[in-house]
Amino acid sequence: MSDRPRLAVVDHGAGNLVSIAQGLERAGAEVEVVAGPGGLRASDGVVLPGVGSTGSVMEGIDAAGFRDPLVALDVPLLGICVGMQVLFETSEEDDGRCLGLLAGSVRRLENAPTLPHIGWNDLEVVDRADGLFAGLVSPVVYFVHSYAPAPDDPTVITATAHHGSTFVAAVGSGTIEGVQFHPERSGATGLRILARFVERCRGTAHAA
Repeated sequence: MSDRPRLAVVDHGAGNLVSIAQGLERAGAEVEVVAGPGGLRASDGVVLPGVGSTGSVMEGIDAAGFRDPLVALDVPLLGICVGMQVLFETSEEDDGRCLGLLAGSVRRLENAPTLPHIGWNDLEVVDRADGLFAGLVSPVVYFVHSYAPAPDDPTVITATAHHGSTFVAAVGSGTIEGVQFHPERSGATGLRILARFVERCRGTAHAA
């Protein structure tokens, strides 16, 4: 039996599916891109990508029937870019309701010299020995965004970055992780972050 955990990448119509799936496979996972909630049932972990706006991503999630199954997941979940933003309750981008897995809202970047914020940027990592950034020293990752979450609970923040002002770049709470940047476009550092998530899913699979 393979010890590669089975990861589902959610296809809701707006995400870098191929590059994310390839990155997860390189990181040691068996990956299936799933277009309906039934594909989540046999997974050891789920990745929720997203590009564009929170409103369009939530429309795709709802149209495909993913909302309730995502809220009810009992395996690790990783949200990427807008997929991270929709983990929160609301977004001022579209004044819409998101998944509500984490308390807080998504807000436009303050004092940004340019929007969208595109390019490489340093992460300021909160010291968590067992998190996605364990072992990384001064990581630099790739961003494309104009909004970022503002969690109600600051203890969920696992990394920040700066573009005109400091913004939340990653969060973690229980089985939920989220990154505002694109690990699939962040070279060796991004691959290592994905590998940390794969390891977490492997541990879940072996404990089942």
